[in-house]
Amino acid sequence: MKNKILSTILITGLLFFGSCKDALEYTPTGVLSSSDLTSATAIDGLVTAAYAAIGNGDMIGPIYSDWVYGSVRSDDAYKGGGGTGDVGEIDALEHYNLTTPTIGAFVTRTWQNLFKSISRCNVALRAVNTLTEANYPAKKVRLAELRFLRGHSYFIMKKLYKNIPIFDETASDEEILKVSNTLSNDESWNKIAADFQYAIDNLPATQPELARANKLSAQAYLAKVRLYQAYEQDDKHKVVNINKTRLQEVVTLTQAVISSGKYALSPDIADNFVPESENGVESIFAIQFTVNDGTTAGRMSYEDGLNYPHGAPQYGCCGFHAGSQNLVNAYTTDANGLPNFDTFNDKIADLSTQTVDPRLDHTVGIDGHVYKYDNTKLFSNSWVRDPGVYGNFHTMRFQQLASSNSYFKLGPFMGTAKNYDILRYDDVLLMQAEAYIQLGQQASALPLINQIRNRAAASTGRLKKLDGTFASKYNIKPYSATGWTQDFAWKALMWERRLEFATEGSRFFDLVRWGIAEQTLNAYITKEKVRRPFLATAKFTAGRDEYLPIPQAEITFTNGLYKQNPGF
Repeated sequence: MKNKILSTILITGLLFFGSCKDALEYTPTGVLSSSDLTSATAIDGLVTAAYAAIGNGDMIGPIYSDWVYGSVRSDDAYKGGGGTGDVGEIDALEHYNLTTPTIGAFVTRTWQNLFKSISRCNVALRAVNTLTEANYPAKKVRLAELRFLRGHSYFIMKKLYKNIPIFDETASDEEILKVSNTLSNDESWNKIAADFQYAIDNLPATQPELARANKLSAQAYLAKVRLYQAYEQDDKHKVVNINKTRLQEVVTLTQAVISSGKYALSPDIADNFVPESENGVESIFAIQFTVNDGTTAGRMSYEDGLNYPHGAPQYGCCGFHAGSQNLVNAYTTDANGLPNFDTFNDKIADLSTQTVDPRLDHTVGIDGHVYKYDNTKLFSNSWVRDPGVYGNFHTMRFQQLASSNSYFKLGPFMGTAKNYDILRYDDVLLMQAEAYIQLGQQASALPLINQIRNRAAASTGRLKKLDGTFASKYNIKPYSATGWTQDFAWKALMWERRLEFATEGSRFFDLVRWGIAEQTLNAYITKEKVRRPFLATAKFTAGRDEYLPIPQAEITFTNGLYKQNPGF
């Protein structure tokens, strides 16, 4: 958001710096509070600060980048870095069975950072409600934006922890301390959905400032909530029913976004991962970041700051988030340009002869292949920090070139001003396709999935080496209507989501939503631990490892009001 809304952050941010003795009773501290703010300009600043808060995570308390929680905990990637003891809490999360409720630097800190963002929304909601529409004509829209932002943070919390306390701006400090985390799964989803429904009912389809939430982004987000909710879980996280009414809601909501004509797939998937095309036609809602904005270090994103090549002189640190062999194998294709569904992981793919989906080279750093669209500096195995443990692959979707005007180095760590997409049009297409397939209307899903595959096929322009050749042999084709049964369509949908969003952090949550995390991840470990012995003791336990534990510090603080998730 390189416009008015971010310039306001620089002013209003001064009102909110400070710490809290506990996330639940967090109040933004500083010179002013909501009770001191009576002018429309000042209250608009509170709204802007709530936008800022959803980007206020950090490398060890991430709230928007899911590289740890959704990528490393899946079959997409290894932790990487300088061996298993380097940021060992991520190693514990990767092993599943080493995760404990006392992992403070990740499990606890992420919980607290998310509640800080929720608290900012509630502070701003209370302040906005002190004014009349006559004094504050934007009141209705700002209330809707704040509820959208609050719904976003609660959604992230729920997909991470499942059993969370939910309270709104009307709750006093005393009342907040009495809110338990024992709502039923359906009740908590409905509370989150209510925020997005309010946003749908009160936001315009287009906002005068580019990056504010609008009606369509709220519809897309509610579709995501309903899609997760459709896979009904029991108290041990087992999927026991797929709710077709919820799936039909997903179809209706995504169709509203698609038929609006406001969004579309970018011509090249690379457009989603470079700053020059941010806030483009595919971006439905994004967290906004800046650099060179008059401040010391800009408004930067650091949550992926550990994940640059370690040996490359232009970076220097730290080699985390290494693509898995399983993921690389998943990008291989057969003679018909389709995935090798059943045989992809039988052996290590020989990339000098095997045909692949072009999205591989937008996702994984591979020796001798173009790195982040710079064909003057091909990726080198010498850039890998610990190949003996984690192999030679790297990731790069969220990295930026050191020559990019969005790149900033702070000490050994890297930040970027590239916006962070929360909702994209490709996700909307695949959410609708998923709902259609589960409803038995797989024919309607076929053109949606093929849109994604056709775009992937066209996404090779930035992957050429200096001599005009490609390091990979690309072969990707759309699916045929012949043989497009519900079972085959479902397999294709699951595959397409993995390839389209690989290393972006959605994979683990997809597996949990579909109810196949245990079987998929233990099969992955069985094969992968032979290739990567550091995984020898890893094991995923159904009924426990689908979610993070409730932080023990929060249970202690509430005198046991919060109940621990099963198995911890």
